[in-house]
Amino acid sequence: MALRWGILSAGLIANDFTTTLNSLPPFEHQVVAVAARDLSRAKEFAQKYNIPKAYGSYEELAKDPNVEVVYIANQHPQHKASVLLCLAAGKAVLCEKPMGVNLAEVREMIAEAQSRGLFLMEAIWSRCFPAMEALRGILAQKTVGDLRVARIELGFNLSQLSRATDWAQAGGSLLDLGIYCIQFISMVFGGQKPEKISAVGRVHETGVDDTVSVLLEYPGGVHGSFTCSITCNLSNTAYVTGTKGMAQISKSWCPTELVVNAERKEFPLPILGKKYNFLNGEGFSYEANHVRECLRKGLKESPLVPLAESELLAEILEEARKAIGVSFPQDKC
Repeated sequence: MALRWGILSAGLIANDFTTTLNSLPPFEHQVVAVAARDLSRAKEFAQKYNIPKAYGSYEELAKDPNVEVVYIANQHPQHKASVLLCLAAGKAVLCEKPMGVNLAEVREMIAEAQSRGLFLMEAIWSRCFPAMEALRGILAQKTVGDLRVARIELGFNLSQLSRATDWAQAGGSLLDLGIYCIQFISMVFGGQKPEKISAVGRVHETGVDDTVSVLLEYPGGVHGSFTCSITCNLSNTAYVTGTKGMAQISKSWCPTELVVNAERKEFPLPILGKKYNFLNGEGFSYEANHVRECLRKGLKESPLVPLAESELLAEILEEARKAIGVSFPQDKC
């Protein structure tokens, strides 16, 4: 039986996710409704993707009895209200990363989902890629030996995007790109809580974090580090080093290859024959199929992105922001 999706927002990432859903077998996934704050945009989106229902408010989407799960794709300052709205209507929710602006928001959403017994997942699509699955296997088998350090860089010049530098919209490198970095390090170290978090960074003239480096110390003397930036291009590569070698992943947010001790393995994307706004958009299929599997099993959270870890990621990102002196309007609520 097909999983019936509702799409909340009609932006670029919503376009890519819907493109993928429409490319998958219709007996597995169906997009049955879309909502935007502007009804004309919702109707245009619906026509483009042959979606039966278009709504000019998120409330209408949440109330649609035919919607089984909602993909929340608006900007992260709007995530909390959107998630709570959909949970209150009894919907399962896949919410784009970062789930919230701060720890308090994430905790509120998780508590609501758990109190209602509903599925909630932060859409960290990176973890669903086969290359990441292979890396987890490599680490479990100790192919690189005992872990010593994980490090990752992720940076692009996004200064031309107003949202990236908009303080009122909680812009900046940590929430936009740092979420990818910290989720990787946390995955490598099994979702443990760091014993110490240190951060240094440059603050943009608009008040958001520009370029930030974070050091995370874990039990046993191992550590992870990352640098993220919205004003310069970085290597966008992740490394895991142990006593017997190193694993390397390029394009770490949407990887298609894994290099372990100089041996390279490719993980080709599915051929869907569609155009995407973002690199390797075909990879949304991994995430969509994972959500379907979770819901068909009756799970209330994803084993790949547990809710406790989403809470931990939010806590680390907030601590890093505090260390460099960046706060947002949502932090004062």
